[in-house]
Amino acid sequence: MTKLAEWLSGLTLLGVLWAAVTFDLLGLDLPEAVLQVSWPLPVFLLVALGCYSLATVGYRVATFNDCQPAAAELQRQIQEARTDLQGKGLRF
Repeated sequence: MTKLAEWLSGLTLLGVLWAAVTFDLLGLDLPEAVLQVSWPLPVFLLVALGCYSLATVGYRVATFNDCQPAAAELQRQIQEARTDLQGKGLRF
C-alpha cells in the first residue's frame, strides 16, 4: 500500500468517525459537551497540522548544515566549465 493510500484510508476513517459522532448516527446519546467539541475538531486538526508543518520546516531550515567540500567542488566544476566555454568562444 502506498503512502497516499495509507493517508487517504486514515483520513477516511477519521472522517467517518467524526461524522458518526457529530451527527449522532449511531445513537450513542453523547453529552452536549462532546458534540460541541466535535463540530470544530476538523478545523482544529487542520490548524494543528499547519503549525506542525511550519515548525518542522523552520527547524529544518535553522539546522541546515553547510557542506563546504561539496561547495568547493561545485565552484571548481563551474570554473572548469567557464574555461571550457571560453575556449569555445563564449564570452562572460
